[in-house]
Amino acid sequence: MNPPTIDVLTATSYYSGFPLAHDTYNAITAASNGKIYYVLCSESYEQGGQLYVYDPVTDTTEWLADLTDICGETSANAIPQGKSHVRFYESNGKLYFATHIGVYEMIDGMERLPQNAPGGKALYPGGHFVSYDLTTDTFENLALAPEGEGILTMTIDRERGYLYGITWPLGYFIQYDCQAKTLKTIGLVSAKGEAGIPGDDYRVLCRSMFVDPRDGAVYLSTSEGNIFSYQPDTEQLSQLADVDLRLDYFGRYDPTHPGSMGYNWRKIFWYAPEEVAYGIHGNSGYLFKFDPRQQRVELVERLTSEPSRKSGMFDQFSYGYLGFQLGPDQETIYYLTGGPIYIDGKRVKGEEQIAKGAAKGLENLHLITFHIPSQSYTDHGPIFYADGARPTYVNSLAIGADGSVYTLARFDHDGHEIQDLIKIPAVFS
Repeated sequence: MNPPTIDVLTATSYYSGFPLAHDTYNAITAASNGKIYYVLCSESYEQGGQLYVYDPVTDTTEWLADLTDICGETSANAIPQGKSHVRFYESNGKLYFATHIGVYEMIDGMERLPQNAPGGKALYPGGHFVSYDLTTDTFENLALAPEGEGILTMTIDRERGYLYGITWPLGYFIQYDCQAKTLKTIGLVSAKGEAGIPGDDYRVLCRSMFVDPRDGAVYLSTSEGNIFSYQPDTEQLSQLADVDLRLDYFGRYDPTHPGSMGYNWRKIFWYAPEEVAYGIHGNSGYLFKFDPRQQRVELVERLTSEPSRKSGMFDQFSYGYLGFQLGPDQETIYYLTGGPIYIDGKRVKGEEQIAKGAAKGLENLHLITFHIPSQSYTDHGPIFYADGARPTYVNSLAIGADGSVYTLARFDHDGHEIQDLIKIPAVFS
């Protein structure tokens, strides 16, 4: 299974045509038609995020829509739909996703949901669940999140036709019924979420959930390391009694303070052959599997880069990385993560602690794969652009049908730093 280690992978960057493009988290997916759909986010009060599609056959990108337009808010004169923070989920010929706010107001030294909009604008109306029909190229605005909150986290139950979300900043757990076209607000998942006061009721919110297809139960984590399940038949969200994520190997965290994801899993997905979920703990880089029926968490491997494993240090992105996905063979995990930079034999260090999800310092980007059946780990090496520059702020991942790896990364375009699509060559033939 393991190919020879590749010294360097060279990424190709694409300029999609959006000069305001800013950091995107999660919002890229390979669809069944072979195309790659992605959102370029915006920090502007005037223009929202933009949806694009890349066609590997023609090697071209195409603009599809403005997120604010999709949500029917073009003339609302409100803070726009600046980003999508979730993957696209395909079901019955449609892609389902959600929108989120792209601008923040600094209040008491923290990025908060704006309470004061500039220029006479209305406050943010809230995030939306949205669908896109792959055949007709039409969008449908499905539902609006409660309390003017954005939608931070999302998953789908394809068998039962439900969309689930966690809102930001308070952290409401919401359920949308695709057939009945109704939205339910179940309740807050973790104290006051990221709207709370540090040292008191602040809790960083879970960025990834999964559905057990056998019974439709939804699972999410908290920064304290608790695991919650939602049972759609009883509409109950409850903490699992016999399992948690407070593992020594993950590190030690104070969940009441910002700066890390705490004991939360960073990303997780259901793996049908073993009837377990595979997840990654962001800060430590440990791969684990979680059996919801046995209520058991088992560590599998440390998926950090080879240089990180040898150094014994955490990676530089304070939350860990979201580029974690099962590949087209449905057996191989792909993971985009960091690797330390060494100058004159010394590791380049970053800041010890920061108060939000961001890079503590510069590091290389590595592509890791892990083949589940054979338990084979491979670091395919660092990734650079053709000019030697490093892709940075990478927190998304999609794998094409031919094995090409796609993500959204920062690079220089016409003298300005933007974030846009990049393509990494396939590492398996």
